[in-house]
Amino acid sequence: MCRFCVGTLFTHKSLYTGWPKAHPNGAAGTGLLQASPSRRNFMALAGAAASATGLAIHPRDARAQAQAGADFIFRGGTIIPVASTGRQRVEALAVRGSKILALGSEADIAGLKTSATKIIDLDGRTLLPGFIDPHQHTCFVALFAELLADVGYVKYPTRADLMAGLKALDAKLKPGEWLLAYDFDNLLQGGDLSMAELDGISKDRPIFVWYINMHDGAANSAAFKIAQIPDDVGVLPGGGHFGRGPDGKFNGLVYEESAMLKFVTHAMPKITPAIFEKALTDYFKMSAALGNTTTHEPGTIQPDWIEGLVKLTASGTGRLSASLQYDEMKGADPYKQYGRGAKAALFPNSRFSLFGIKIIGDGSNQTETGAQTLPYLNTDQKGAPNYPPEKLKEMVAAIKAEGWPVQIHCNGDATIDYALDAIEAAYGANPPTGLNRIEHSTMARPDQLKRMKALGVEPTFLMNHVFFYGAAYRDQLFGPERAAFMDPAGACVADGLPFTLHTDGPCSPLGPLRLVQTAVTRRCIVDNSVVGPDQAISVEDAIKAITSQAAIQIGQGDRIGTLEAGKEADLVLLEQDPFKVAPDAIMDIKVSQTWVAGEKIFG
Repeated sequence: MCRFCVGTLFTHKSLYTGWPKAHPNGAAGTGLLQASPSRRNFMALAGAAASATGLAIHPRDARAQAQAGADFIFRGGTIIPVASTGRQRVEALAVRGSKILALGSEADIAGLKTSATKIIDLDGRTLLPGFIDPHQHTCFVALFAELLADVGYVKYPTRADLMAGLKALDAKLKPGEWLLAYDFDNLLQGGDLSMAELDGISKDRPIFVWYINMHDGAANSAAFKIAQIPDDVGVLPGGGHFGRGPDGKFNGLVYEESAMLKFVTHAMPKITPAIFEKALTDYFKMSAALGNTTTHEPGTIQPDWIEGLVKLTASGTGRLSASLQYDEMKGADPYKQYGRGAKAALFPNSRFSLFGIKIIGDGSNQTETGAQTLPYLNTDQKGAPNYPPEKLKEMVAAIKAEGWPVQIHCNGDATIDYALDAIEAAYGANPPTGLNRIEHSTMARPDQLKRMKALGVEPTFLMNHVFFYGAAYRDQLFGPERAAFMDPAGACVADGLPFTLHTDGPCSPLGPLRLVQTAVTRRCIVDNSVVGPDQAISVEDAIKAITSQAAIQIGQGDRIGTLEAGKEADLVLLEQDPFKVAPDAIMDIKVSQTWVAGEKIFG
């Protein structure tokens, strides 16, 4: 949704303090956060998960393997394994330690019950593999929620709601405190904010509001005064600049990192390891309440954070997968002993892993900076890629030489062409280094989907584009015909091309069931219209896109993403069956419990 995913502002070194460098030999336990190790380790991530043949194992074999039997048995509801082989529904599932021991009929599993086994009565509810968001900026979701107030469209859908919300926030703060907010959406919340509007909230309190694209912001006159922005300021290094009205005076708008830092360095407390830890701890609780057991942070993890994240995710949290940005690629070198390539690098005694290297190929379609082969509607503008094609090929080749797969952010179809050219030149088709991905793939063409399949490249779709921006894509950006093929999951199903669904949080609200509902209905919340009905998919295909296929796209399809004997016991328990409720009600299903590695982390 945002221009360059979440941008680079929140990785700026000036915002952090107290962070030592990564340990030179990559040893765990010397990290940044103060979280103590778990009382019991549910898993050893250095080893690969045991593979299983078939969906269930014979009770006699299970008893031999388990010795003491199951720790937990789930029964009394609907259990949907989402596995490619075996039964579509089973009656019971047994867990021992961190792994699924067996699943099948209640009779099959009964022999695993001992006096110590705890029976989890599903009471008619539905058990699924834990949800996986394969493109979510987890650390920034956590930091924004910790340090900023959410004033986005979901919370304040009208301008009047927004102004009332800002006034309520102002009333709660002490004199002199900054009012810091984020997630404002100028497309959905009534156009750009102005200095006059924010001065109407307060002329004395400094106010700064980030746009959802994280590259623009708006400030009041008190904030401009504290930031000491001179009236005659021009363009800053890095392209930062300030908006002006017809009279030439500041209108409150602030553009790009170097300009925004003028405010942020005054407004925000320094991000210490303690603040970071608290933010992530709170985040994992919130994420688990949505049914997420794994998230993948593409390209915004900093190498200096890795050891702290390893300690923090020892237990009690969801799994955190990450890729490093191209410029930070060498930051993974201290951890070579954990591997790289087709399977994720799994950190021992932790739920943290690395998979792939990220390149940001272009910008956002909403800001008309995604690079297209045809102009945006009613303009002659096509956007532009961030790198010339030859430079992109050079970067992709360097990633391949290091043994990593690549993940390339591509919102426009022109950028997808350049990305596929670079991938084909460096990797060829179906390389042993693992699955290469096209992030967002928003305006992918039919021929590009076929080319992805031939190369073994997979797209991941930000389906919230349709939910929030479908009408804007149709009426303001691309016209009906081009918008009807945005986020083309239906064409992928028809072509047999695997894909996933993601939120790109914080650039759109979290929640995997919203992605499922939108992929199935293609309904835009803004005007209730259906955008591209031909691209609608089944509930089954949508569920796979946030479970089994998402696991594959982060190099962990052999250990998570489905309910199979030998795999990690990552589970989500829903109050209703998403296959049986009305399609427009899927996102309203409540999550009852969330389990990771046999440990209940929510519910």
